[in-house]
Amino acid sequence: MFGWEFPPHIAGGLGTACEGIVKGLAYNGVETLFVMPSASGDEDQSATTIINASDVAVDTVSSTVDEFLDKVKFIHIDSNLVPYVNPDEFETLVEEERRRQVKDFNVQYGTKFKFSGKYGANLMEEVARYAMVGGTIAMQHKDEFDVIHAHDWLTYLAGIAAKELTGKPLVVHVHATSYDRGDEQHIDTRVLDIETRGMLAADRVVTVSDLTRNIVVNKYHIDPSKVVTVHNAVDFSGRENLRVERGVKDKVVTFLGRITFQKGPEYFIEAAAKVLKRTENVRFVMAGSGDMMNRCIRHVARLGISDRFHFTGFLRGADVQKMFALSDVYIMPSVSEPFGISPLEAMRTNVPSIISYQSGAAEILKYAFKVDFWDVDHLADDIYALLQYPALSHFAAVNGFDEVNALKWNGATAKLKKVYESLV
Repeated sequence: MFGWEFPPHIAGGLGTACEGIVKGLAYNGVETLFVMPSASGDEDQSATTIINASDVAVDTVSSTVDEFLDKVKFIHIDSNLVPYVNPDEFETLVEEERRRQVKDFNVQYGTKFKFSGKYGANLMEEVARYAMVGGTIAMQHKDEFDVIHAHDWLTYLAGIAAKELTGKPLVVHVHATSYDRGDEQHIDTRVLDIETRGMLAADRVVTVSDLTRNIVVNKYHIDPSKVVTVHNAVDFSGRENLRVERGVKDKVVTFLGRITFQKGPEYFIEAAAKVLKRTENVRFVMAGSGDMMNRCIRHVARLGISDRFHFTGFLRGADVQKMFALSDVYIMPSVSEPFGISPLEAMRTNVPSIISYQSGAAEILKYAFKVDFWDVDHLADDIYALLQYPALSHFAAVNGFDEVNALKWNGATAKLKKVYESLV
């Protein structure tokens, strides 16, 4: 299994999902070797064996560099498209570029790469190098595994390398797509290309919701017969319900997530302004960070609701649980959300939740209130109702709690095991 992150050091929901999946697979009798770019050494290895790609030298992939580069043709993420040359010149240029690649690769051959494992400026270079190391690791362990499983686009190239070099079947797990991250005019074509290659090369594509499955089939033109939906779950083990002291008597309505276009933060702010016209005993909290944070702060100021609105910045670990424990209503107004784990976590803390129809979680949560992300009037009405009518709030909290406690990784990974068995 190839993943980019694993708790406790995570930037979002991907690492948490990976941990839930390996624990659920262990429960279902499936052993995993989990390869990540940069392991810290404090990861929980009770359910998996973690291989740190930063510790592995690229030196056992094949007998010659030429053979390796021939098998793994995509390693060099660059373009050979050169305008204004005739076919002969083009062929010469391509051959020179190939020789340069072999020369560069010879220099790197037998060296270890220190991966940051982050999402920084040289991410594309790390993704390509991770593919090279991924190929090496697959060859070293090829007698120990039956299936290759790659999580999200960052690891798809490593998955393809492992498949090319070992001949083992490949499953790619789509936790999000380029179409979820922004509007179609601003899609990163390099990421889109890697996603497409990964899905085309895969023997099975697993999506976290039917919403995402439709995008994979219709936007990436992947054969529907090889695309399977396995909804996410939540691992609640070792989590006690916190008792927290409130510093205010007001009700608290919370948005917790990245403050980016995809998550719909401005619809939350607009709805907050509408609710505050009807009632005063409420405060709104935006917990998280992201590229729209400053814009959202200005938006709140423009609407004149700054005295009832709080920005906490990025929260992690116990602080996330405390925030849920302080909340009376949780909102996830995402414009496009492949799944969305946070409402499940909120409902597990007895917090009534309102989510957008444009989220994968909406497919499985019967007791979450649902609105279209753009319908701020509907969102404001639902917030107001949950704040003002205790019986409604109690009904949503009790039934929501029971509902999410039934969504276990053990069940989700039993479906994954069937996917593996269909390939082996």
